[in-house]
Amino acid sequence: MSVQTLKLDCDLHAPLTDAQALVESARCYFCHDAPCIEACPTEINIPQFIRKISTGAVMSAARNILTENIMGGTCARVCPVETLCQKACVRNKAEDKPVEIGLLQRFATDAYFKKNQGFGVRQKSTQKKVALVGAGPATLSCAHKLASLGHECVIYEAKTKPGGRNEYGLAPYKMTDEWAQDEIAHILSIGGITIKSGVILGRDIGITELRSQFDAVFLGIGLGGFNRLGISGEDLPFVHDAVSTIEQIRQAPKNVKVADTVVVIGGGSTAIDIAVEARILGARDVTIAYRRDVTSMRATYVERELAQTQGVKISENLTPVKINSNQTIEFERAGSSEKVTLPCRQVFLAIGQTLLEDAIMPSIEVKSGKIMIDQNHMTTMRGFFAGGDCINGGSLTVRAVQDGKLAAGAIDRFLRSGENV
Repeated sequence: MSVQTLKLDCDLHAPLTDAQALVESARCYFCHDAPCIEACPTEINIPQFIRKISTGAVMSAARNILTENIMGGTCARVCPVETLCQKACVRNKAEDKPVEIGLLQRFATDAYFKKNQGFGVRQKSTQKKVALVGAGPATLSCAHKLASLGHECVIYEAKTKPGGRNEYGLAPYKMTDEWAQDEIAHILSIGGITIKSGVILGRDIGITELRSQFDAVFLGIGLGGFNRLGISGEDLPFVHDAVSTIEQIRQAPKNVKVADTVVVIGGGSTAIDIAVEARILGARDVTIAYRRDVTSMRATYVERELAQTQGVKISENLTPVKINSNQTIEFERAGSSEKVTLPCRQVFLAIGQTLLEDAIMPSIEVKSGKIMIDQNHMTTMRGFFAGGDCINGGSLTVRAVQDGKLAAGAIDRFLRSGENV
């Protein structure tokens, strides 16, 4: 895998030129029963949009993408295509390589938004009002669809800027510049969507108020808490949460200082992101310590290879048992009695997040840290729907977008049935 040495604000993969897009799109077999469509969580007709690129109909290709995935620009940048559409590509064989679907999707959506302001047309107003809590991918997807159907949407967001993980949780090398906010501007341009920032559910507005003021409610509240190791030394000042640090890097990178020797505990995309960002910011020695073997990591093989090309070491089968004030961390190696001690001027915990339940319970049922929903994305409280990380415990942006789209359809049916909250 050939990857350039990354800088703080550079694209991981350069966008395709017009000539490159034509050559790459011609590689597609345009399968009739395309497995890549089945592998796409938002069900984009991939062969159709690639065929349009190959014939020069790039704007039409983008419309195909955005109809199914209004955040197709972001997903083109951050989707783990190696485990989704490109893994399913029929050209994905040892003697060949899959079509670069992600890059082609970015080519089309970037071209579209350079020439067009927003996407979609609003239907006549239904006079129905929907509250949406949290302004992440699931909510933005849901709001855009609801607005296009004529409903009025009010989004309540705890932070100062909308975007959720796209704005705060993705490493800068995955999402450069102001793309997250630019995409949101395109989404909001459809009209009928108002965002109220700095509003926290349970503090500034509650379930009872939402119930009385709106015809339906969508909860896209994500996961606001953080898992703990439960070991001695976890509260030492050089131990940090990886998600919060990535947020700081995205918002004010010059204010983030990394030590020369860093240990990251975890095995998912967040662990890879913080490890790579630590290297970009100047850490000399960065080690990811994972409790199982490397093939069990939630991070994809492409993410693992990326980290290693950037000088990150991955140590497998290490379970942390103690963090010491002398800036060392003790591990036990799985399957043996071996003790391993690593130096750590800085430790980042990337071991998952948890749902903050207090603001919604007992009104809405939560089980195993997830909001319970039915087949229509409705929670146990009638008229309250949910999607994104709060229903699945943490997943991909593309799956959150699909949650929002499906929930919007269910909310629309609910509102048109004559019921109300």
